[in-house]
Amino acid sequence: MIQDKALVVFSGGQDSTTCLFWAIERFAQVEVVTFDYGQRHRFEIECAKEIANEMGINHHILDMSLLNQLTSNALTREEIKIEENSDGLPSTFVPGRNLLFLSFAGVLASQIGAKHIVTGVCETDFSGYPDCRDIFIKSLNVTLNLSMDCTFVIHTPLMWINKAQTWELADQLGVLDFVREKTLTCYNGIMADGCGECPACKLRKKGLEDYINAKSEFYEKNS
Repeated sequence: MIQDKALVVFSGGQDSTTCLFWAIERFAQVEVVTFDYGQRHRFEIECAKEIANEMGINHHILDMSLLNQLTSNALTREEIKIEENSDGLPSTFVPGRNLLFLSFAGVLASQIGAKHIVTGVCETDFSGYPDCRDIFIKSLNVTLNLSMDCTFVIHTPLMWINKAQTWELADQLGVLDFVREKTLTCYNGIMADGCGECPACKLRKKGLEDYINAKSEFYEKNS
């Protein structure tokens, strides 16, 4: 247990909830921050609230509505279809989102005395989002420290693992059922296993199936 405070960037989804439990296991104090940027599946904010309340964790919700004004995409506009754009990026990509979220998380962390910032970004199943890459996170970590003359550490527990391994991590933390039943990953705002049709649901479902199958095969071989 590290006797420091951590701030988890928290959407109430599978990845950030797994990161929350990862942080709880490692840090003496944990708080979470959720960003309200006018996302079309706004139920994720309520989902995040419910999880934070259940865990008894201090929950900050920051108004980031300016991001909605700056960018038009499938996460902020219901009339835009969830599909792959001509540039290869999905229409769910919100330019600058993680740059802004982590920058504001850094400011908040400095106010609450948190030296550690935890985020669920991942370069393995990242859909090509440039602001989920490890090189971006490392660069921003240096920039945050220089800009505020602080010594933050940005932690990315999921950076090099796929969705099956993320489910495995949740299982190792003893919260697989919690993550499966109480989180919201679906782009259409449906909790738990979601709509089953959007890219986020398909990725989540395949990861779970792959993990369950691998786990079954392991027990069969070792029984």
